[in-house]
Amino acid sequence: MNTAPRPKATVIIPANNEAAYIGACLDKVLSSASDIPFETIVVANACTDTTVDIAHEIEGHSQNPARPIRVIATETGGKLNALQLGDDAARADIRIYLDADVSVSRALIPAIIAALETGAPRYASGTPEIAPAQSPVTRAYARFWQKLPFVSNGVPGFGLFAVNAPGRARWQAWPDIISDDTFARLNFAPSERVRVPETYRWPMIEGLSGLIRVRRRQDRGVAEIGRKFPHLLQNADPGATSGTQKLRAILRDPLGFLVYGFIALCVRIPVGTSTWARGR
Repeated sequence: MNTAPRPKATVIIPANNEAAYIGACLDKVLSSASDIPFETIVVANACTDTTVDIAHEIEGHSQNPARPIRVIATETGGKLNALQLGDDAARADIRIYLDADVSVSRALIPAIIAALETGAPRYASGTPEIAPAQSPVTRAYARFWQKLPFVSNGVPGFGLFAVNAPGRARWQAWPDIISDDTFARLNFAPSERVRVPETYRWPMIEGLSGLIRVRRRQDRGVAEIGRKFPHLLQNADPGATSGTQKLRAILRDPLGFLVYGFIALCVRIPVGTSTWARGR
């Protein structure tokens, strides 16, 4: 007889060749504070490294029936397909979508579950922290980027976002798009998004060329949503930064602004198309 409590949330982790990160990611998830029951599903998609082996090993050693882990291995690549497989296997109404390279704080998952326990459609995320960068360019870019209102005050959801059942009902299967986090966020009005103060750590890609590639991918993702789902743009974050706010940010960190501005300029240079790029 199965006496395990019914999970209040399902943490879905799509993982493609994440052997360097998946162990630490799962350790942080499993060490979450409180006794709230939730399940974790790792969807290893088209992995050619030891991601599946590591996830299975942690699954086998997991002793907490209130925090079960399941591993789904598929030869089909693509993050959106992995998200859908996770949704199809999920047993809980609250869905927490977590990138395999993200480390959550102990209180984050319980806080998100509490924020989403409502009958109204809700989208939630935590307070992001950028992991210490190795390259000077990434350090400068990240320093300025974290001061942008969208990041410091909004609910961007990069690396981690969550929805409750009424919120997830706003779309059917995951569409074939570049930016899953932007698509999910824009399915909710700003007033329906919740940012909890608990933190998670997210790594930013190292080096100038990587930053340009990822920023270009992000811009393409937003443009794609505008083409395919124009009605979602009504939920874009309101209010651009004022001239005074921009000037203050520049004066506080002129080097960060120069790096950020240079990368923003570079992404405008036309290059070949790309559908996906790692955030690190």
